[in-house]
Amino acid sequence: MSWRLQLDGGLAADFESNLSGLGTELGTAAYNMSEVLALPIFKQENVEDGFQCILNAATSPATKVNEETLTYLNQGKSYELRLKKLGDISQYEGKLLKSVVRVLFNDKRLQYAESEQLASWRSNRPGERLLRIDVPLSHNLIDSNSNTNNLNSVEFLWDPHQIVSCFIQVNCISTEFTPKKHGGEKGVVFRVHVDTHVHDKEHEKPIHSASCQIKVFKPKGADRKHKTDRDKMERISDSEKEKYHPSYECTVLTEQNLQLSLTENNGKVQLPPDSSPVPLHLRNNSPIFQHDDTFSSFDESFNNHSIGSDAGDSAGGASNFVGTPSAGTSIQETQEWLKQNRFGAYTKLFENFAGSDLLRLAKQDLIQIMGPADGIRLNNALQKRHVRPRLTLYVCQEHEQVYHALYLDMQTLGELKAKLANLYSIPPEQISTILRQGPTGIRVLVSDEMVENVKEESLFSLQAIKGEVMNSYTIIMT
Repeated sequence: MSWRLQLDGGLAADFESNLSGLGTELGTAAYNMSEVLALPIFKQENVEDGFQCILNAATSPATKVNEETLTYLNQGKSYELRLKKLGDISQYEGKLLKSVVRVLFNDKRLQYAESEQLASWRSNRPGERLLRIDVPLSHNLIDSNSNTNNLNSVEFLWDPHQIVSCFIQVNCISTEFTPKKHGGEKGVVFRVHVDTHVHDKEHEKPIHSASCQIKVFKPKGADRKHKTDRDKMERISDSEKEKYHPSYECTVLTEQNLQLSLTENNGKVQLPPDSSPVPLHLRNNSPIFQHDDTFSSFDESFNNHSIGSDAGDSAGGASNFVGTPSAGTSIQETQEWLKQNRFGAYTKLFENFAGSDLLRLAKQDLIQIMGPADGIRLNNALQKRHVRPRLTLYVCQEHEQVYHALYLDMQTLGELKAKLANLYSIPPEQISTILRQGPTGIRVLVSDEMVENVKEESLFSLQAIKGEVMNSYTIIMT
């Protein structure tokens, strides 16, 4: 019996020591998100009021085990933030959760001067936000909103019965808040902080808070930093490697003390309202947010009627609007303009938008909402940007001193004939021939190929000669 006890004790000790090495090689292989979520560390179904909060970005292999993990991000790149409610969710039946995501300073010294630091950043980057939600990539967001006063805060509603996938973009870099503000310095550490509440119109009950440390680099800078850290770890001995965290393909946010989080961070940054328009972040089939910090408009839409049910009423009585939307263009006229300009697929998305609301949206906001192709096209249409002609000619009629501009989009003989006919106020079919005066005074018949090879902004004098056939003309360009 004593021999058996000794054997069991030895096995237990060996088993415990062997377990300490598990996971050290996870950073060397690629894992997709589903594989990561399947790991035992994330299976907490029995945790009451528990949450999974995961940022899909790799952790650094160069942080010591007694330090919090550090995650590198690229400026402006979209990273998935995944939230899941664990355990019993019966108490949230018929309720929604609201999560507020903020990027804060990790350093206490910078926290005290946070308002001044962000105000300085705003003055250097007017019209931009420090933190954005990439709406088109996100999934199961019931709605999202960007705090109009706080550049570093976004919030969204979600159903606790589903896993929500919110893609966020951090648009500042760590060295923008260092004394010399350039890449040669060690950048400051930020903290991605996520607070979740039970959404209620009267009172929002906080239920969870989590955060992680990040550093933000210029585009592709995070990838280079990861490579530098990996090279550094390869040069040290195995015994030294045991002092460092392994690198994982995603970052599990550390749960925070809920009361401490609320007292330290709630409403800390209150910048004065910006005079520039604040972009709205929208989602298809979602109600439109007004410029406030609440979800009151969502509550009214959600409780009173189905979302988007009045889209037909908005556009039903629209008049035939001609022109480009202005600050005074009504909602109905805006809807009609969208249809006339091949944006009919987006009338429901912009169903509550007047002309002033459309004009407030910047080019990047339209691209984010509609995608690159339609976003750029709508921006050009709103800015009255016409398609640039392929060829511009300046022509002067005989006995005139003033030149007229002819803009050719197709650079064909037929198009040139139509432009000249319009200049002479005659039908195009009355111009039988167009000749161009060449070297030594010869006259060359103008063809499609010749029009294609005319130099941009060439000058021509025109002479119209009436032909033998009634009402026909030959145009000579010299």
